[in-house]
Amino acid sequence: MELKLIGNKNQTDKISVSDVLFNRDYNEALVHQVVTSYLSNARGATRAQKGRSDVAKSTRKPWRQKGTGRARVGMASSPIWRGGGKIFPNSPDENFKKKLNKKMYRAGISVIFSQLIRDQRLLVTDNINVDTHKTKEFLDKIKNLGLNEVMVITHELNDNLYLASRNIPRVAVIEVKNVDPVNLLKFEKILITTEGLKKIEESLV
Repeated sequence: MELKLIGNKNQTDKISVSDVLFNRDYNEALVHQVVTSYLSNARGATRAQKGRSDVAKSTRKPWRQKGTGRARVGMASSPIWRGGGKIFPNSPDENFKKKLNKKMYRAGISVIFSQLIRDQRLLVTDNINVDTHKTKEFLDKIKNLGLNEVMVITHELNDNLYLASRNIPRVAVIEVKNVDPVNLLKFEKILITTEGLKKIEESLV
């Protein structure tokens, strides 16, 4: 299949891409699995709660076993008491990892790119580099392409492009190696360079 290049003087310029990789049927279950696996693997086990053995409470009985008319109770650190320990406390040792085979991950990314092409959300250009680190120059370049909220995927992120784009809301510029399923689905438009698209194609084979 062929994709039209934007931002070129010759409006008929096109780039050929693999039908196998960029014209796959949408698989919602696979995309869901890829996204949830990515989000889970990005989680950090930073939360911690105290169990009943960790709470600083006395171990004596708050009142005697019988004769008070109240329910029997063991100690104030009981999980059913306010201020007591948690029954199943979260710990920093929690493991949120979800294993996903490389073949499935590549297939999921391929499905997402295929759907982006069908929805006309994937745009391809020869070059997105800027001559200076001025934000205005990069912003003008994006606006001339008719884009507002966009993620730019480039084969090489130089200093000028990084500095010119880092302070623009709803715009992200990343290298091919940092492509992830969440941002591919989140952004309204995806702008990718021809060299970046070739690298994506090579990584999905």
